[in-house]
Amino acid sequence: MRKRIVFIIGLTLANHIFLFAGDISIKVTKKYLNIPVSQQDKRALMRFETGGVQEREFQIRLASGIPDYWVFCDLASFKGKTIKISYEGNSEGLSKIYQDDVIAGKDSLYKERNRPQFHFTSRRGWNNDPNGLIFYEGEYHLFYQHNPYEREWENMHWGHAVSKDLIRWEELPEALYPDKLGTMFSGSAVIDYNNTAGFNKGNIPAMIAIYTADSPDKQVQCIAYSLDKGRTWEKYARNPVIDSKAKWNSKDTRDPKVFWYKPGNHWVLVLNERDGHSIYTSDNLKEWHFESHITGFWECPELFELSVDGDKNDTRWVMYGASGTYMIGRFDGKTFTPESGKYNYTAGSIYAAQTYTNIPDTDGRRIQIGWGRIQQPGMPFNGMMLLPTELTLRNTKEGIRLFNVPVREVEMLHGTSVQWKSLAPEKANELLKQFCSDDCLRIRTTFKLSHATDAGLNLSGQSLVNYDMNFNQVNGVFYSPDDRTSMEITADIFIDKTSVEVFIDGGAYSYSMERKPRPGNKEGFHFWGNNIEVNSLEVYQMNSIWK
Repeated sequence: MRKRIVFIIGLTLANHIFLFAGDISIKVTKKYLNIPVSQQDKRALMRFETGGVQEREFQIRLASGIPDYWVFCDLASFKGKTIKISYEGNSEGLSKIYQDDVIAGKDSLYKERNRPQFHFTSRRGWNNDPNGLIFYEGEYHLFYQHNPYEREWENMHWGHAVSKDLIRWEELPEALYPDKLGTMFSGSAVIDYNNTAGFNKGNIPAMIAIYTADSPDKQVQCIAYSLDKGRTWEKYARNPVIDSKAKWNSKDTRDPKVFWYKPGNHWVLVLNERDGHSIYTSDNLKEWHFESHITGFWECPELFELSVDGDKNDTRWVMYGASGTYMIGRFDGKTFTPESGKYNYTAGSIYAAQTYTNIPDTDGRRIQIGWGRIQQPGMPFNGMMLLPTELTLRNTKEGIRLFNVPVREVEMLHGTSVQWKSLAPEKANELLKQFCSDDCLRIRTTFKLSHATDAGLNLSGQSLVNYDMNFNQVNGVFYSPDDRTSMEITADIFIDKTSVEVFIDGGAYSYSMERKPRPGNKEGFHFWGNNIEVNSLEVYQMNSIWK
């Protein structure tokens, strides 16, 4: 048992009853518990107990001095109860913890200096992979890897946000908390309309999450279900449903993507295992049968069917991993057979992108959201989600390829706009000066090379687009247009406070990156290249999703 130094304090503060160094008890009367964090303090274990039962356990850098920022715990479910908080590190910060019905820093929320204005970010803490992307009864659900207690990776939960339009998000309480099987790693979600798992209640179908539980020893696959549109969750009592460490002699078995395969009338689960993606099948989401394995992918599998050029009688299946490289092929419900690939359709900061399930047939889009590995300097949050995009398959001279464009809903954010045609680069640069101080813009442009072998558009010295026809590269990555002799390139550029996303030639290639102006560079927007022509230029000021 750890040693504890007992001391007496004759002060009651914010409903605290001080017992001894390392422990406090709080009777919960407010919604949130605000906790100070300092990056200068070491991580240590914090526990919440009620009635002698452990409720939560997580690592946190509890601020012993002046906090760098504050994080919060939603205690709505504990209202009226007394929770005991134990901390194994420097306990000086325990006295700073307080209850409130608002989170610390609410007045500046979504207005912080480096808060992205049209990309989703969590209110507090670290976020990475999108999880459980599903549409249900008018809501797009975005679950995601979340550390609520720090701006760095740790304590993986499933965070949760919902949107009615894919653009404006409402952050909800954590969906899945760590348990005895491990922390909550990535996964997916489905609606069990046919009650195959037996969790439905009356005419309410269960939303079922399929996720990886990560422990020091192994990674196993588990399920949980919700009967209230993802607001509360019950974990399956007989978890895990897949434990394949022994089969693969590897801990790396994670990130299940599940979907209903209608022709076979069964569920399909694609799981990254050791050196590639495995395919499992099930009738009830609880008992899974290994079917096949394909090598060459790492983490966060995807497998989905798309029509080619919109022709529903001509379809292919797309398989990809976390890096975004993909194969095109056929799928019979048990085995994916590649016909071509691997290719890349996107690059840069994107990682672990996932597509939505349960999109209505009347919509029919395959919508994707990816994690943007972009820092938010000096903020109490870190990481971001990139724009939702629509994926399509199109015939090109190289064969069938995957295209990626922003969803049409982004146009709702358009504010003031201007359009010009047939500009000399000097004139275009002059016209763009008025937007140099704007944090949030969308710029569409087509420019044509003539005497130059490369040309592009910079912002404060940072290359937004650098098209090198000699080496067939865009921003250093190989790119060849479908029309081999074309001298033109089209770019759709989204500029937020900390990020840049660019879609080339109607989505044939896309990339994202941190917005990083060169120190001291004040040139603003700058088209460059010998005798280039700016055929078209459109600028839209983008409104915030947080208003």
